[in-house]
Amino acid sequence: MRIAIAQIDSVIGDFDGNIKKVLSFTLQAKERGADLVLFPELALCGYPPMDLLDQDSFTEGSIRALRLLQRQIPEGIAVGAGYVSRNRSGKGKLLSNNYGIIQNGQVLFEQEKTLLPTYDVFDEARYFESAENRKIFDFQGKRLGIAICEDMWKESTTATHYSVDPVRELLDRGANILIVPSASPYYAHKLEQRLLLAEKISRRGAVPIVYINAVGANDSIIFDGRSFVLEPGDKTPQLTLMAEGFKEDLVIWDTEGVHQSDKPVKLGPVDAAEELDTIEKALVLGIRGYMQKCGFKRAHVGLSGGIDSALVAYLAVQAIGPEQVLCFGLPSRVSSQGSKDDARELARNLGCRYELLPIEPAFEAYLSTLEPVFAGRPFDLAEENLQARIRGTLLMAYSNKFDSMLLTTGNKSELAMGYCTLYGDMAGALAPIGDLFKMEVFALCRRINQRELEAGRRAIIPEAILTKPPSAELRPNQTDQDSLPPYEELDQVLNLYLLGNLSKNEIVQQGWSEELVSRIIKTVARAEYKRRQAPPVLKVSQRAFGMGRRMPIARSIYEG
Repeated sequence: MRIAIAQIDSVIGDFDGNIKKVLSFTLQAKERGADLVLFPELALCGYPPMDLLDQDSFTEGSIRALRLLQRQIPEGIAVGAGYVSRNRSGKGKLLSNNYGIIQNGQVLFEQEKTLLPTYDVFDEARYFESAENRKIFDFQGKRLGIAICEDMWKESTTATHYSVDPVRELLDRGANILIVPSASPYYAHKLEQRLLLAEKISRRGAVPIVYINAVGANDSIIFDGRSFVLEPGDKTPQLTLMAEGFKEDLVIWDTEGVHQSDKPVKLGPVDAAEELDTIEKALVLGIRGYMQKCGFKRAHVGLSGGIDSALVAYLAVQAIGPEQVLCFGLPSRVSSQGSKDDARELARNLGCRYELLPIEPAFEAYLSTLEPVFAGRPFDLAEENLQARIRGTLLMAYSNKFDSMLLTTGNKSELAMGYCTLYGDMAGALAPIGDLFKMEVFALCRRINQRELEAGRRAIIPEAILTKPPSAELRPNQTDQDSLPPYEELDQVLNLYLLGNLSKNEIVQQGWSEELVSRIIKTVARAEYKRRQAPPVLKVSQRAFGMGRRMPIARSIYEG
């Protein structure tokens, strides 16, 4: 049997468009001799639909899409696809997350999803009822077991304990091919985890794993694709094939073929440079997908001459091209000549249009207006933030006038510590690097330049941007370390606290100063109200710094 894996980019709620895409890939699969073509989880409606599932019309749209697809699939090929359906058990939630096999106008087989994740970006138990049974589908002499996404992760997740093991049940019932349709979000090193888990299951069950993942970006979530087939092999499971990463693709696997793979499963860590390249691809796809699905063709960025805005501008150019990206210089009375020169040089290197909008006239006007109420008080944080808010106002004015999307340039370290200005540098529609710590921003920028130099081209990001002390430049001679711990220390503690979920005492036990840890944790808590108002943050870490972190704002500052 020839099985096609079709990793596609579904648009949430675009039932007609998703059907057209499914049919297009199905025809391609048939032309290449496939007997069965498999699509990702919830391919007909897009993932994650979130509270659209509370609207009955959305469920009706999903069911209608399934019925239309039934009638349009060509003869000679079967299609597997995911969709929202009504829960027929008569108890529990009204909906179920289904995967069906369709052929000759009929739904031959359906499997509901069993394990419904409720951690990080997931909230499936809010909407769906868990499957009561796990079934086998007999097709062309093969016994297919379908484990929908999380159903494969029972033993690997540390976020919850599941009482049911769908994979084990399917193997016990005699499945000799395990099919895993997924909408599995990307984060750094996620592919390693998938392959290690698939290797473990394949070794234990002596079955091939056919993993079909979504690709594309929906809001904060990026799907990397990289669907694969992993076969047991004589001694160790082998990676027979893998689809392209971060783009739609169609690959074919012959169940009876002789596959002497030259791609053994990678059990060790991925090379650091390779992973940085992957993070870059994810962020580029995240920007492109967000803009396309929100209807934007142009983007703009405020260039400060610093490393964060440099990286965002670079990513935007990779996503939509230099002709669609406008960079603004917005210098103030305290902006250094070096920063202004660096911003202009970067825009030139990127091939972007660069416009200068000095904010001093507006700043003077604001100070004049505020003089009666500010009289007798020294220049302080109020005047510093006023400069950032003037910049935000100008950038948003351009957005309104020209239907261009403003990209926010803040990183995770600053956002966590509240080292950002509401309605100022936090203004925008998307935060592309809001899930990257400051040192990760530096590492990615250095990697970008390294790659250019290795290719015989000149560095894109000016060296001065990489070497000068980070500064918001809102007062003379200001540096970030006037207000924050050194980023080398700050990022390590934040990583333990935000991603490791460690308490103050647990972090201190690892050798960190109690004073430093307490200061960081208290600052993060006080800044939560700001983080809550940030634009959507593209997820590239194991725990998303946007919708994956749900903390109360009004609370005691609990340190653990």
